[in-house]
Amino acid sequence: MKFEAILFDCDGVLVDSEPLTNGVLCAMLNEAGWAISPEDCMDTFIGKTVRSEAARIEAHTGQPLTDAWMAEFYARRNAEIEGHLQPIAGAVDAVRALHRLTGGRIACASGADRFKVEMQLRQVGLAEFFGSHVFSGHEMPATKPAPDVYLAAAAALGVAPARCLVIEDTVTGVTAGVAAGATVWGYAPGGAGHGSAEALRATGAARVFESMADLPGLLVP
Repeated sequence: MKFEAILFDCDGVLVDSEPLTNGVLCAMLNEAGWAISPEDCMDTFIGKTVRSEAARIEAHTGQPLTDAWMAEFYARRNAEIEGHLQPIAGAVDAVRALHRLTGGRIACASGADRFKVEMQLRQVGLAEFFGSHVFSGHEMPATKPAPDVYLAAAAALGVAPARCLVIEDTVTGVTAGVAAGATVWGYAPGGAGHGSAEALRATGAARVFESMADLPGLLVP
């Protein structure tokens, strides 16, 4: 295998959380006065933190984005995830196989907050494979599309970014992986919440695939 480590995004790559999170965010934005559709909400916020779009939210709602509003969002989001989260099809088996193939040199590098990432990995049975190699963009100087979270993951694994493969499903994430100096493969199953294959390639994805179940075979033909 040409790569020494595999760095996974979380939302949309390992867990099917984006429709759940988007549903809560869309409902709360509408409650706050922004009549945004689920489709437009997904297009606007996919791959981004809510706080990074504070100015846009405040412009549409006419209200400040307060800590109390964010706390309610996190609480409602977490409840939805705890009740309904499922892994991406094929992801658990793919992670298990690649953990074995790399000798444990895998990491989860997400733009989301650590509580959410670790909760989701536990819920779908993936936490044991990543151990302490879980990284949150919220804890970095800058989150995706900046490369910081991927650089931190590569450093923790002791692997040069150029020897790492990043698995991403959004333009924001692909941008981060490319900026880190890693090879990026785009996961584009064609469902809501993922970047199109064309958009991921245009952003710098070296390869695009449609099923997480195919990933181990693509790495070891």
